[in-house]
Amino acid sequence: MIAKLLLAGTASVLLAGAASAADLPRRAAPPAVFSPVPVFTWTGFYLGTHSSYAWSDNQTIRTTGNEFNTRENVRLDRRPGTFRSEQDGIGNVGGGIGYNYQLTPGSGFVLGVNADVTWTDISKSYAYFGPSSTVGGPLNPANLRQRLDYLGTVQGRIGYAFDTVLVYGTGGFAYGNVNYGANFFNGAGALAYAGRYNDMETGYAYGGGIEWAIPTDSFLNRFNFIGSFIGASAITLKAEYLHYDLGSRNVLVNNTGLGAPSTGSYTSRFSTEGNLIKAGFNYKFGGL
Repeated sequence: MIAKLLLAGTASVLLAGAASAADLPRRAAPPAVFSPVPVFTWTGFYLGTHSSYAWSDNQTIRTTGNEFNTRENVRLDRRPGTFRSEQDGIGNVGGGIGYNYQLTPGSGFVLGVNADVTWTDISKSYAYFGPSSTVGGPLNPANLRQRLDYLGTVQGRIGYAFDTVLVYGTGGFAYGNVNYGANFFNGAGALAYAGRYNDMETGYAYGGGIEWAIPTDSFLNRFNFIGSFIGASAITLKAEYLHYDLGSRNVLVNNTGLGAPSTGSYTSRFSTEGNLIKAGFNYKFGGL
């Protein structure tokens, strides 16, 4: 009887201990801390600089006479009727500013607007020597000049981002200062006819490009000390192609009265159209 009571008491103590242990908090390993990896986004403002190379395309200077005698001079090639005007050269420094908005971070479509200006300073001067108006007489020289001082654009752009690489197309408004000139001399070397135009022309531009955001661990980010100073979040390298067309302009080439005979007038029609390749970098503000 005593043995049964002892066994019953021991069982009760063990059950009570087990119940108390069940009430104690469990010691489990803490959950792992998850830190999301920052995702690059192209959203934000940017400003940058670039250098360029420009060359003309389909540019032709066409001259017509406005009276019978000047029309005859063009017909007989004493004055340049049609003259191809080709220009090319490495442009000076340029700069721009813009804003991008990426629809989805990481990879996705990017919409943006951009304004920039490039100091092209491409020019060309052409000499022409027409046959004499008399048999055995002196030639009729002429000089034609064309220059594009700068090219500015205000464009929209749409592209697709592959993380830190952006491929895009662009198009919009273009403007630039042009300088046109035509001087026709008589056989004695006197300036008989002259005309010039120096002002801003407007038109359009379109093209495309690629931009690459430099990783923070790249040695190229050593050049980002200026961006760090002005608060830029990233630096990007870019390359872009543009085709521009600023239209055509008629220039009156009127007689100067300095060379005889110099009566009537001519009209020389100039056009400005060409291509531009730009390479440079941007400082980006905002985003991760």
